[in-house]
Amino acid sequence: MTTANVSASDRRAAADSELVAEVKTLLASGKQVAAGERFAELIDRHQRRAARIAYYYLRDPAEVDEAVQDAFVKAFTHLPSFRERLFFELWFTRILMNGCYDRLKARSRRLRWMVPVDESEADQQDWIARQPATGLSPEAELLEAERRTELLAAVDRLPERQRAVVVLSQFEGHATRDVAEMLNLSEATVRVHLFRAIRTLRRHLAGATWLAQPPTRSAGEAKV
Repeated sequence: MTTANVSASDRRAAADSELVAEVKTLLASGKQVAAGERFAELIDRHQRRAARIAYYYLRDPAEVDEAVQDAFVKAFTHLPSFRERLFFELWFTRILMNGCYDRLKARSRRLRWMVPVDESEADQQDWIARQPATGLSPEAELLEAERRTELLAAVDRLPERQRAVVVLSQFEGHATRDVAEMLNLSEATVRVHLFRAIRTLRRHLAGATWLAQPPTRSAGEAKV
C-alpha cells in the first residue's frame, strides 16, 4: 500500500471517529433525531462496501439489503457503548459479518425442511444494476463476471474463518492487523487461515491462471 493510500485511509478513519463522537454526544443529550441524521452520513460512507461484503456471503439481493440495514440499526443502537480503540469501520464490519453468519445458519435450518429455490435472474440483475459501472468493455465485463462466479463458488467451499479472511483481506483489501481486529483473531492466525485458504483455492481452481499469487507482504501491509 502506498503512502498516499495509507494517508487516505487514515483520513477516512479520523473523519469517521469525529462523526461517531458527535453522534454519541447527541445521543447522550437525548437528541435522537439529530443523532440519526448525523449517523446517516456514516451509512452513506459505508453502505456500498457493506453490501459487497454481505453479498459475498448471502448472494440474495433482498437478504443483502436486510442484512446491511439490520447491521446499521444494531450499530446505531449500540453506539453509546462503542469505544474508539477500534475504528468504526472495523467495529461495524464485525457486526455485519456476525449478522451474515446468523442468517446463513438460519437459512441452513430452513433448508432442512424445504426444497431450496434458486435466486431469480431478475433479482440478480436488479442487484447488479445498482453496482457502480466498471468501465470495462462488454466482452471484458463478461469475462470478469465468469471469473468472479468461478472464484466465489470456490470461496463458498472454504471453512467459515478462511472464507472471512479471504473476503476481508483479498476482496476488500484490509491489512492483516485490521482483519485480526474484525474477526477477533491474532495476526498469526489470520495469516495461517489465508495461507490455507489460498492453497485450497488453488486446488479447486486448478488451471485458472488468473488466480493471484499468495501475498508475500508483511503482516501490517495491505494488498497492493
